[in-house]
Amino acid sequence: MERANEALFYVGTYNSENEKAIQLCALSLLSGEMRILEGTEGIENPSFLAVNSAGSVLYAVSEKDQGEVYAYAIDPATKALQSLGSRSTEGGAPCYVSISPKEDYIFVSNYSGGNVNAFPVNEDGSLQEMSDQVKHVGSGIREDRQEAPHPHSVIPDASGRHVLVCDLGLDQIVIYRPEEGKLVKHRELNLPPGSGPRHLAVHPSGQWIYLANELNCTVTAFANDEQDANLNILQHLSTLPDNYTAGSDDTASDIHVSPCGRFLYVSNRGQDSIALFHIDELTGLLEAVDWQVTGGRTPRNFAIIGDKLLAANQNSDNITSFSIDSESGRLIPTGNELEMKSPVCVQAL
Repeated sequence: MERANEALFYVGTYNSENEKAIQLCALSLLSGEMRILEGTEGIENPSFLAVNSAGSVLYAVSEKDQGEVYAYAIDPATKALQSLGSRSTEGGAPCYVSISPKEDYIFVSNYSGGNVNAFPVNEDGSLQEMSDQVKHVGSGIREDRQEAPHPHSVIPDASGRHVLVCDLGLDQIVIYRPEEGKLVKHRELNLPPGSGPRHLAVHPSGQWIYLANELNCTVTAFANDEQDANLNILQHLSTLPDNYTAGSDDTASDIHVSPCGRFLYVSNRGQDSIALFHIDELTGLLEAVDWQVTGGRTPRNFAIIGDKLLAANQNSDNITSFSIDSESGRLIPTGNELEMKSPVCVQAL
C-alpha cells in the first residue's frame, strides 16, 4: 500500500465495465515513480473523476450513449472504492463532474446530450434523484464539431453562487445560479467563433479565470468579478509555439493553475505537449514561456500533485511524470512512466 513520501491518485480510463476502468495508483513525491495499487470494475468509460474535500467519496461519469454518474465510498484505510450506486444523466457522453463548495450537490455535463444536470448529495455521499436539467440550444460555425451544443465542463465558483459551463458547440461560457437545486441562467459570454471552449481554471486568488479553447488551440484570460461572475476578456493567446504549423489533430485539452498562482499549464493534443505560461501577479496577463513534450500521444488530461505533474496520454497508453521547477515553472521529465490502457483523467486523493 502507500509508502513514505508517496501521494495517492485515481485514474479514469476508457475501458469496459468488465475491466478495471478506475485505477488507484501511488506517486513517489521524490522520484516521480508511479505504481498501480488496485483497480475497480463495474463502470464503463469513467472519463472524469472528482473527489470530495474529505477524501471519502469519489464521483465518476460513465461516458456512453445512455450516460450515468457513479458515487463511491473511499475506504479510509485502503482507499479502495465501494459503490454507492449510480444515477442516469439523461444524456449521452457525460464528460465532466464537479462538486459544489458546500458538497451538497454535484453537477454533470453531457457532451453529446447537450445538457447539464444537478444532483443532490446525501450525507453518505450517495446521490439523490436529479433535481434539475438544463438543455442548451444552438450551434457554432464548425459543422464537423459544432453542429449542436456540447457542454464540455461544468465548474462551480469558490463562492458557490455561480456555476460556469463551457459549451464547445456554442462558443459560449454559460453561467448559472444554483437555487434550491435548480440551475437558473445568469448570463452567457460569447467567445470568438470556432474557439470551442473546453475547460477552465480559476486562479487561487479568484481574480482571474483561464479558459482552454479546444478547437482553435488558444487560452483566454479573464478578469473575474466574483460577486456577479462577470468575466471580462483580457487576452487570447495560442497554446502552440509561433513556429509550429497546426494540423487537424491539434486541439487544446486540459488546463490548470499551479497552487502558487504563478504558472498556468495547458495540454496540447497533436503536438502532444504541455504549454507553460507565466502569470503576471498584478494583472493576471499571460506570457508564453515553454512547451514540454509529454512522452506520449494525446495528453487529454493532467494533474499537479505536490511538485510533480502527471500527464495522461490517452493514445499511447501511458502516464508520464514531470518535476516542476519552483522558480521558472518549467517541467523536467523524471524519466518515469506508468503503462495503462487509455488513461484520460488523473485525480489526486
